[in-house]
Amino acid sequence: MRRPRTIVSEQRIRRAEVQDAESIGQLLDDFNTEYDDPTPGPAALAERVRELLAAGEVTVLLVGVDPQGLAVLRFRPGIWTNALECYLAELYVVPDRRGQGLGRALMDAAIELARGEGADYMDLGTGEDDVVARALYESLGFSNREGKPDGAVQYYYEREL
Repeated sequence: MRRPRTIVSEQRIRRAEVQDAESIGQLLDDFNTEYDDPTPGPAALAERVRELLAAGEVTVLLVGVDPQGLAVLRFRPGIWTNALECYLAELYVVPDRRGQGLGRALMDAAIELARGEGADYMDLGTGEDDVVARALYESLGFSNREGKPDGAVQYYYEREL
């Protein structure tokens, strides 16, 4: 049985500006800290985000007046079509606001923004154990199957250089 969705109408989603870098840096640091991933700290992240936002290399969506979540997007020219591709680099909602529809609202806004920017494809990576995020992505039509619902499982690999 599906749990009723909480409506997040009071939450405004907006495109971040350079002056939001400190809030974004803190959210990204909290995200990595929560999942025991390395982080250079909120100040270093804020500085990097400031540079990326100013250069137009990254787009960040924020939810809430005091941001309670974010979606970080990167656009690149497509190879297989003349459109852009959009990579969802990060999606994070603070723990005490999870289950209230913020992640879905951020994803809906990210998909709408990507289409508006001319993207015809969006990709992302997540861990096998993150079943809540996987369920969200799958409910929005994302698949980890190649070509069709019964296609081969796709894998995402990463490596530090």
